[in-house]
Amino acid sequence: MDEYLTITEAAAALRSGATTSVALTSACFAAADAHDGALGVYLARFDELALAAAAKADEELAAGVDRGPLHGIPLGVKDIIAAEGGPTTAQSLILDPAWGEGIGDAVVVARLRAAGAVITGKSSTMEFATGMPDPEKPFPIPRNPWNPEHWAGGSSSGTGSGVAAGMFLGGLGTDTGGSIRCPSAFNGITGLKQTFGRVPKSGCVPLGYSYDHIGPMARSARDCAIMLGVMAGHDPSDATSVDMPVPDYTAGLTGSLEGVRIGVDLLEDHARNPADPVLDGRIAAALEVLREAGATLIPLRLPFYREARDATIIGAMAEALAYHRTDLAGRWADYGAATRAIVATGTFVTGADYVQVQRFRRHLCREVATLFGDVDLIATPTAAAGAPRIDELGADAVLGNLHTQYWNSTGHPALSIPIGLGATGLPLALQLVGRPFGELAVLDAGHAVQRRTDWHLARPPLAAPVAVAS
Repeated sequence: MDEYLTITEAAAALRSGATTSVALTSACFAAADAHDGALGVYLARFDELALAAAAKADEELAAGVDRGPLHGIPLGVKDIIAAEGGPTTAQSLILDPAWGEGIGDAVVVARLRAAGAVITGKSSTMEFATGMPDPEKPFPIPRNPWNPEHWAGGSSSGTGSGVAAGMFLGGLGTDTGGSIRCPSAFNGITGLKQTFGRVPKSGCVPLGYSYDHIGPMARSARDCAIMLGVMAGHDPSDATSVDMPVPDYTAGLTGSLEGVRIGVDLLEDHARNPADPVLDGRIAAALEVLREAGATLIPLRLPFYREARDATIIGAMAEALAYHRTDLAGRWADYGAATRAIVATGTFVTGADYVQVQRFRRHLCREVATLFGDVDLIATPTAAAGAPRIDELGADAVLGNLHTQYWNSTGHPALSIPIGLGATGLPLALQLVGRPFGELAVLDAGHAVQRRTDWHLARPPLAAPVAVAS
């Protein structure tokens, strides 16, 4: 068969004998051969290592050794996360290659490998997970498989476009102000920023120490649940990792929202650029699906929205400066133009400003906790419009339309799911947010929508079919 597979579908095909891990991995590399020149997904490919891991997975499955639903599944890793097999560059001339070599596999990558996943390579990112593409630097410009004249989103650019284009079935992203949810929305896939502390960040180059998350990106909420079940859990190497039980996310997906109260804020007053003209209709249709699944929809207004967005930007840039200060002073020109300009803004944040940001974040969390006394989930657009054009990129074109930063200030779990195409033929998305450590409720709401619609199954023009052979 010749299909554009989710992780769930591929796992079933592996166990039925309809395909092999070697066939899946080879097909993903064939998709990269066909389209990566146009899309800029990979910084490094691990062809030989990946195919060897796939062959091992096939041998184990044939022998009755089943490591779980990721066994034999090709996955990509954002190149700010260390992984054995190739360098970790953070898509920058700055990072010392010895940094990643000394780590080997980051905790999350080691967990994925232990679950039998096949790591295909390192995917492109914005430099140090911030900034914008810089044509003056020797790195690919990530483009969108729905229209390569448009951006893939950031900063988990390559993971987003790579999943959409069929170059791997899922992958790792990071999220400091929306860097999982933005490329998930722009590429028409599903991405989860889990609760801060749910997944250990050891082995990941930091951007904002108290804002960063590592999360799954895939084609469906069920796929993200499968990945999160492997990734989540305390690890003592990360001081921010929380020691809490990890539920069986996949087993908990019911697809029913009976009795679930969902607060809705369309955030119409907060997009600084014009919204896509069909966004309202797409959001309304997605909300109607949630209602059909049993949910009660309740209008609400997120408190301190602009202040929370600013708190993420100001606080994360101050924390980024703490990491980059020495290199910025000594190697200014080696940074991309946008990266150095953005990180350098941290010099304008005083210690008093930073303390006030953290005080505000604590107050905001108390206010949002009050909201969650009346609702179980919150729904908003992920962004007001689809991916901007590459030749129009800039902070206003990106940050002016995103509705993601709020939840980095609070640390709540937030899922982006596709809801159809906009007026320009580019994907639009809905964001679903839950209580702290309430990832299962968020994933189940996304799953409920995806059981009743096929928006997440749409294939972009630049997506080679995954050839599945026995």
